[in-house]
Amino acid sequence: MLVESGSRHLLEKLLPNLRHNWGNDTRIDLVTCYSGLPEGFRPETTRVYRVGEYRGRALRRQLYRQLRQNRYAITGIICSGELLMTKWKWALALHVPAKVFVINENADYFWFDIHNLYKVRILAMQRSGLAGAGAARMLAQVVAFPFTLLYLLLYATVVHTRRALRRS
Repeated sequence: MLVESGSRHLLEKLLPNLRHNWGNDTRIDLVTCYSGLPEGFRPETTRVYRVGEYRGRALRRQLYRQLRQNRYAITGIICSGELLMTKWKWALALHVPAKVFVINENADYFWFDIHNLYKVRILAMQRSGLAGAGAARMLAQVVAFPFTLLYLLLYATVVHTRRALRRS
């Protein structure tokens, strides 16, 4: 099963590699928010689950149940830094008992397991802005936040107190 939680061209770029590694007859189902199929997917051999059709708690549970019944061995999730189906992809990773592999913005992939914890950590740091040049700025913002909040609360208290004293 593949979760199309990123740009469509990533799956289109990845599909030939998956077919080469796992065989042309491997069934690959798709969970997506897009209409239509990505290039290279065959409608006769691909089950498509569109998340727009599963709005509401009861329908989401029905989708999770259907996906568990399909007994997928592996699930691929796009983690390309795009805010597309963010909640869906992690909910599916939790509800579908399958080994997960992460697809990055270069259409490369790695297994989401203890052996690749370093890669997962680096990916999480990049996505949260804690890697590279943005790390110092993000750290400064985190440290400054409590002081900024305290200053704004004190300022609001002083202004409202003065206003109350003028009225009385």
